[in-house]
Amino acid sequence: MRTAITLTLITLLSACTWVELTEQGEAVTVVSAVPDTCKRLGQTSSTTKADIASIGRSDKKVSTELTTLARNAAANMGGDTIVPESEISETGEQRFGIYRCGAE
Repeated sequence: MRTAITLTLITLLSACTWVELTEQGEAVTVVSAVPDTCKRLGQTSSTTKADIASIGRSDKKVSTELTTLARNAAANMGGDTIVPESEISETGEQRFGIYRCGAE
């Protein structure tokens, strides 16, 4: 019985999203290629849990959290656009380029 309850709790926790998009992060756009008019400000590396207690989390949840973290980081650097620069690793990490594409 205890095992069933533990497994249920772990399954529910693995579905949770832990990262909140800030108000400033909401203004950051995610694109697959950078327009020529953008200025590169830097790079960020986002990391989140890919699994909880050896149970894998959904790829969509992991991807969403990584993108949210990158959008928040870009806003803190004065950026308005991010571009994924790597695939998501097995450990839940991804690199993003940070750009300013709007008016300065």
